[in-house]
Amino acid sequence: MGTKQYILSPKEAYEAAQKWRVVKRSVDARQRELRVHLTILTDEEGNPITLSPSLSQGEGEKLYDPPVYQDVHKAKREAVIIGCGPAGLFAALTLIEHGIKPIIYERGKEVSDRKKDIALLNRNEGLNPESNYCFGEGGAGTFSDGKLFSRSKKRGNMQRVMEIFHYFGAPDTVLYEAHAHIGSDKLPGIIRKMRECILEHGGEIHFETKIESLTQITNSPIILAIGHSAHDTYRMLAAEGVAIETKGFAMGVRAEHPQALINRLFYHLSPNLSQGEKAKLIEYVGNASYSLVTQVTGRGVYSFCMCPGGHIVPAGSAEGMCVVNGMSASHRNSPYANSGMVVQINPEDIPGDDPLRGLEFQEKLERLAFEQAHNSQFPIPNSQFSTAPAQRLRDFVEGRASKDLPACSYLPGIVPSRLDEWLPTHIGKRLQQGFMDFDRKYRGFLTNEAVIVGVESRSSSPVRIIRDPETLQSVSTPCLYPCGEGAGYAGGITSSALDGINAALKISELA
Repeated sequence: MGTKQYILSPKEAYEAAQKWRVVKRSVDARQRELRVHLTILTDEEGNPITLSPSLSQGEGEKLYDPPVYQDVHKAKREAVIIGCGPAGLFAALTLIEHGIKPIIYERGKEVSDRKKDIALLNRNEGLNPESNYCFGEGGAGTFSDGKLFSRSKKRGNMQRVMEIFHYFGAPDTVLYEAHAHIGSDKLPGIIRKMRECILEHGGEIHFETKIESLTQITNSPIILAIGHSAHDTYRMLAAEGVAIETKGFAMGVRAEHPQALINRLFYHLSPNLSQGEKAKLIEYVGNASYSLVTQVTGRGVYSFCMCPGGHIVPAGSAEGMCVVNGMSASHRNSPYANSGMVVQINPEDIPGDDPLRGLEFQEKLERLAFEQAHNSQFPIPNSQFSTAPAQRLRDFVEGRASKDLPACSYLPGIVPSRLDEWLPTHIGKRLQQGFMDFDRKYRGFLTNEAVIVGVESRSSSPVRIIRDPETLQSVSTPCLYPCGEGAGYAGGITSSALDGINAALKISELA
């Protein structure tokens, strides 16, 4: 078999995907006329391989070898995993493939109970510090979009991560979309199937169990997959002498536009198109997304975790702090488009030499955002937890108060706030310039139809748990394998999953 590449109109690509086996698909919006790059599987004579009417892209003749999981109920070897996010789950599945029993400890709840706590948070009725958008089965990505795209150039088979997601129920599109997406409505079910597989084959998972000291675990290698928001665990590790250093990270706001505006700007839609023609185009290629980056006085300003047809969500994990993130359901069909807009922060930008100083900086800004929301001149009645400060985008850039705010997807509610005044200067001023730079390329991006909501502060970990690049073990603590976003070695679901796989493979080599 081989492949053949095509550059097609959206309609042609949509129709081709209904009859041919697609290997890769990406939307090219760089030119004035939208095009879709499609790679099709072909037979030995170069003819496209067709789907039978009863089969989807991932069925019939398999495009990958399914994983083979061993029975580890009575396995002689065990490994402890702290954290049940993508790094922890994929590490556990890999250990089972190699006949090693995984024992997972997760501070949060299993995914169904976690969903109930998130519903309370969205209704502004309470925050469970151990069960929220950050903590619980599946990790932070479970309820914050489920994007499987990664810029990581990490060593390993990223496609294998996609195949395992597909094996556990992800749609066929994860096998070939350039920017694959599952959706926060679908990902919990996939995570549940992974858990059932781990338990069925003899692994253990202990929910609502927080490891408060590494001395609780003896005689087992430990995969540390704690996620980027486990601030208390970072402090515990530092106190116990685990080698940690400050690393670069990013902070800023979440910007939300009407999705129709983003479609017009980034798909270069003609104003002469009828509503019906626009709707048909979106059916073919989906709502538009974007990836924006510029440099302002020596620091990157860029979009992060862009969610077309999505919602802004409350992503804090402690009371008295305001953190926002974004998510999209599988259909990506809300009328809003949101994205993190963040500024690069280097270790030298924060005074001192404490390896946890980046974490302290994060928390200080999150507390300030909470105070600004709850000391507003326009408070939301009976709001105690998740109200967020916001400002119209052009008002923010031009330095004036927003007298009112546009409709917003953020369910707990937003209140007017002078983010242009209280954001740290090295963040706020760079964001203002960054938005002007983006508007020069996409005229109309800088508009008061858009709103910014604060703060987007958990785009990455401000801490790295230092490990040996060959053994993947902590340089200070033998048999401790830091991995994923929380260890500072990944930046999303797929790269975290791959890092968990690599840690598990290193353990499997120590027979």
